[in-house]
Amino acid sequence: MRLPRKEGLNIVPFVDIMLVLLAIILSTASFIAQGQIKVNLPESSTAKIENNDKKIVITIDNTNQFFLDSNPITKDSLKEKIMQIDSKTQIQLISDSDAKFSSFIEILDILKSKNHENFTIQTEVKK
Repeated sequence: MRLPRKEGLNIVPFVDIMLVLLAIILSTASFIAQGQIKVNLPESSTAKIENNDKKIVITIDNTNQFFLDSNPITKDSLKEKIMQIDSKTQIQLISDSDAKFSSFIEILDILKSKNHENFTIQTEVKK
């Protein structure tokens, strides 16, 4: 069966599929960009920026929610995870300046109970 000479290939369904795929990609990209935890760091005049690849990051946001490497975690689960890590592993503590100080102290108590002294506290450089 041959197409008549004046009829061409209909590409409208192809364009519709491409627009749907573009919409899916754009919506997925916006979720990936919002995946970071917003933390307003306290300022320090003696702050140093250190780069260490082998570290565990514990974050406390302004609602006093705990995060372990950007994943939400309860305080009890966090304590279990800290008890399982090696004492030579560096832990980076990031606490929002609006978070309760007691949340920060809870993390320090967990580290102290394990005698884990290899940790840093991240701050912003005071301008």
